[in-house]
Amino acid sequence: MGKEFKRHLITSALPYANGPVHIGHLAGVYVPADIYARFLRLKGEEVLFIGGSDEHGVPITIKAKKEGCTPQDVVDKYHNIIKDSFQGLGISFDVYSRTSSPTHHKTAAAFFKKLYDEGKFVEKESEQYFDPETNTFLADRYITGTCPKCGAEGAYGDQCEKCGSTLSPEELINPKSSISGGELVKKPTKHWYLPLDQYEGWLKQWILEGHKEWKTNVYGQCKSWIDGGLQPRAVSRDLDWGVPVPVEGAEGKVLYVWFDAPIGYISNTIELLPNEWEKWWKSEDTKMVHFIGKDNIVFHCIVFPSMLKAHGDGFILPENVPANEFLNLEGDKISTSRNWAVWLHEYLVDFPGKQDVLRYVLCANAPETKDNDFTWKDFQTRNNSELVAIYGNFVNRAIVLTHKYFEGKVPAVGTLTDVDKEVLAEIPQIKASLEHNLSTYKFREALKDAMNLARLGNKYLTETEPWKLAKTDMERVATILNISLQLCANLAIAFEPFLPFSSEKLVKMLNLEKISWSEFGGNILADGHQLNPAELLFAKVEDAEIQAQIDKLNATKAANEAAAAEAAGTPAPLPQKEECTFDDFMKMDIRTATVLEAVKVPKTDKLLQLTIDTGIDTRTIVSGIAEHYTPEEMVGKQICILANLAPRKIKGIESRGMILMAKDESGRMRFVTPAEAVDNGACVG
Repeated sequence: MGKEFKRHLITSALPYANGPVHIGHLAGVYVPADIYARFLRLKGEEVLFIGGSDEHGVPITIKAKKEGCTPQDVVDKYHNIIKDSFQGLGISFDVYSRTSSPTHHKTAAAFFKKLYDEGKFVEKESEQYFDPETNTFLADRYITGTCPKCGAEGAYGDQCEKCGSTLSPEELINPKSSISGGELVKKPTKHWYLPLDQYEGWLKQWILEGHKEWKTNVYGQCKSWIDGGLQPRAVSRDLDWGVPVPVEGAEGKVLYVWFDAPIGYISNTIELLPNEWEKWWKSEDTKMVHFIGKDNIVFHCIVFPSMLKAHGDGFILPENVPANEFLNLEGDKISTSRNWAVWLHEYLVDFPGKQDVLRYVLCANAPETKDNDFTWKDFQTRNNSELVAIYGNFVNRAIVLTHKYFEGKVPAVGTLTDVDKEVLAEIPQIKASLEHNLSTYKFREALKDAMNLARLGNKYLTETEPWKLAKTDMERVATILNISLQLCANLAIAFEPFLPFSSEKLVKMLNLEKISWSEFGGNILADGHQLNPAELLFAKVEDAEIQAQIDKLNATKAANEAAAAEAAGTPAPLPQKEECTFDDFMKMDIRTATVLEAVKVPKTDKLLQLTIDTGIDTRTIVSGIAEHYTPEEMVGKQICILANLAPRKIKGIESRGMILMAKDESGRMRFVTPAEAVDNGACVG
């Protein structure tokens, strides 16, 4: 039996404010964190759910330089987009603040100063790359060069985005400044380091011996780091954007973002509860849980706990860190730089009123133990086949039939049959499984439990067929609908952590004030209770809506391929057009023809008027090839044409057909012609 806690502190990784949030962030961190927070609140627990934007670090300054604005302008823009998006999806933070706030600067500086004053840091001088033209030390991301692993140009000092290798600036071939483009020199600079090696024994005992219940991916990564030997880690950087290092002789230095950001959980709590924050951070009665993605495991399981341990002063440590793996999109890794993502703020515009559909799909596909994939077809199928056809269908039938037969009032239960008793007996079993899975962070399994309750109700109504019994046995109909309505009320509770908007809608249909976890499993609706009219809980997602999203991704992919080809010096082929059938192709009459006459169309630069022999007739075609071919070059040339294209007038001239052309790598138009001369009118295909 685990320890009982009086309160629950839930933190979610601070999203980086240099871009909006996408479905990968949501599936990995924010949807599961919100599910857990809502579940605990339903149970009547004291909960504090902390969120906020991470607004310091090198990528912010790079973006500001590219956009010709200040770093504060960048973070202001994206902080607001992110905050509004979270609110739109129903992520129920108790506070959502930011690391550029005065409260955070004060808190982070004080945290550093205490460790500094107590000698908890190691001071080191080392040589780092310096840009003489800008007179600044360069962070890894400001340094570019040739990747030593794959040979790609433009690799960063911390990573090659071409092959994905983790790098250091020293490994780059011909490193240069990405700011000035100039050559770099090395100069000595002083920084402070947190000696993680001094906490290795303590971490081994605390994690490897004390938290074997953690998820295998989290425990395994921690073990790998600890077994590999921990090294001191710098806590300061040479940068002009961030929390200034609060000691003499540290001008031009700020707190390193990995040290600065997790303190944001504390500063955001202080901002919300300036007089009560310590009970959340310094009481053994508080259970702290960090929700993060797998790329943040080392910071939340090793670095931040070591910071808290070094600080002392009663700070508690996380009880669990249920980190998720990564979510892919349509079989490809989500990438902000390649715009390969489904952005939350765009989704909320494209699918108004369907917040819960995204929450449902992301939880059902959550990458809890391994990377998983989001596809738009799966999104549509889960909505139409599960939310609409099972959950929504059951609720709608139960409430509509009650209005039809009992004026919308909950009928009284009569004699229970074995079928009724079996259904009622399953409800507490499903509740127990749901509660266990939510308490142990198995949110995918918990969602299945909730949907199994809806399946139970749908099956019960389908098998008992009260609409048929209404002709002969209204007492039996009353019993069936009472049980069905009790299931609806229980569903509103079961789904509230996952689908808050739909649960709120269902609670209003059932004419209830509010619901709580303690009511789950019992008879919630009294006999004679008046229901409100039925509304559809969910609407179908149509093919056209899905195709629009797929088209958007295809356009992104084509743009990325074109950009990559341009960078490599080779033009990218145009994307494949919409699929056609064999019958569509057979409708096209493509045949050979010879140009008899050619003249320029007056008052145009691009058009030639051609008289051609098609083997079946002599006709005129107007073609936009005058920039590539003179009239003299065209006479006598054998070409291929689409002969049965509907005629159209171009500059007053009727054009009957279209010439088949291809554009080469230089942009010049070339004719598609037979390798050898053939008779005019020969069919192609």
